Amino acid sequence: MEYRINNQIRASEVRLLDGVTGDNLGVVKTREAMTMAKERGLDLIEISDKTNPPIAKIMDYGKFQYEQNKKAKEIKSKAHTTETKSIQIKVGTGEGDLQMKAKKASEWLKEGHRIKVELYLVGRTKFTDNTFKQERLERVLKLITEKYKISEPLKQSPRGVMVTIERDNIKKKDENK
Repeated sequence: MEYRINNQIRASEVRLLDGVTGDNLGVVKTREAMTMAKERGLDLIEISDKTNPPIAKIMDYGKFQYEQNKKAKEIKSKAHTTETKSIQIKVGTGEGDLQMKAKKASEWLKEGHRIKVELYLVGRTKFTDNTFKQERLERVLKLITEKYKISEPLKQSPRGVMVTIERDNIKKKDENK
């Protein structure tokens, strides 16, 4: 966001805040506010132009920018990004491989990621019954140890069928007691 400083401020009067002490100095003419800022060797910074009159602060512009960047970094570090991870299985995938993939899926769910479980169909298996395809997907879903919910139900994909799952954060009322 761009902030107007000193002579860039267009409003005739501003609601003035003292950046050093944090005091509210009330509504003041913009020229008076700029004079007060120059006397202290500081800048007049328009913080919010959405209010009437706009809010301005007397403080060093470099320090103001530093504080804004620091706040932005803190917000960014607290934000948790989730990815959609993918597990690919085929109709003939063995039980050991399914257990390994389910274990990895459980780890990803614990981290908070979404998981797309894809059942690849090749040749004649593309034309099999939907219940058969669903049973094959259920084989790996039953092995996942972490609690999950289906965020996108079973749907056709270009290479087969897929389902998307994510961690289930909803706790039952009985568990809280």
